[in-house]
Amino acid sequence: MSEIDSRREAPWSMDRLMRFLPARWRPGAAVVPVVRLAGVIGAVTPLRPGMTLAGISKMLDRAFATRNAKAVALVINSPGGSPVQSRQIYLRIRQLAAEKKLPVLVFVEDVAASGGYMIACAGDEIFCDPSSILGSIGVVGGSFGFQELIRKIGVERRLYTAGEHKAMLDPFLPEDPEDVARLKALQREIHAIFIALVKQSRADRLNAADDVLFSGEYWAGDTSVSLGLADAIGDLRSTLRARYGDEVQMPVIAPPTGLLSSLLGRKSGAGTTIAPDGLSGLPDELISALETRAIWARFGF
Repeated sequence: MSEIDSRREAPWSMDRLMRFLPARWRPGAAVVPVVRLAGVIGAVTPLRPGMTLAGISKMLDRAFATRNAKAVALVINSPGGSPVQSRQIYLRIRQLAAEKKLPVLVFVEDVAASGGYMIACAGDEIFCDPSSILGSIGVVGGSFGFQELIRKIGVERRLYTAGEHKAMLDPFLPEDPEDVARLKALQREIHAIFIALVKQSRADRLNAADDVLFSGEYWAGDTSVSLGLADAIGDLRSTLRARYGDEVQMPVIAPPTGLLSSLLGRKSGAGTTIAPDGLSGLPDELISALETRAIWARFGF
């Protein structure tokens, strides 16, 4: 083969080689990695961990480091939870978006409420289904009062503290109005942080007064769009194909697996966690399951 023929053959050989590479690695391929963020936010129990920054940080790092990425898509389905973890996840997403200079597109499934909506605000754009629930921009806390119950069954509460307010809101003591006032002041402070984050993220897209948007109320998809809490009705596949072409690649970034997760417990087919020793029905597991169910039930799920 002549030198001229070799030079002519080279491009064909390179094109042929490219066919053996995964589509998302080929030059010019439009890639939008997808990260799914689902569940109650924050640690629930050691055997039933919720969504935390520590648990999802590697997924986020991998998504933003994806070769040929044009954007990062987040699929959110969360009723909220820990305000601290929610804000930390939000900040990490925005930090990575700025470092990699990639837009973030958020797609809401059933619900993005409370802390779930805080995370959704990390998106440059928020899309939802007409039946999605968004909002609940507020702070909630709850407890029970058992003082009458323990009195009836003959139990004496003995509590020893150092610090005037160390036993604040103890469920086995009568409710103290001063303790309630302190709690509400704390909630207002956290609420103000939440409001500032939403205003910064959504800016001039918000279309209602503060006493409507930040009352803790939540809305379905179309109303959320009209209020400026979301940008448009749309699903992941249709939106990405319309924006980046029919050949866009959407690799799902899966959570890491390894020896540690096997030692701590394994997931059953139903998504519940089984202890390493096979024990089930543990009190902590029952309580965490009830708490998780109560959080979802607030939004009809």
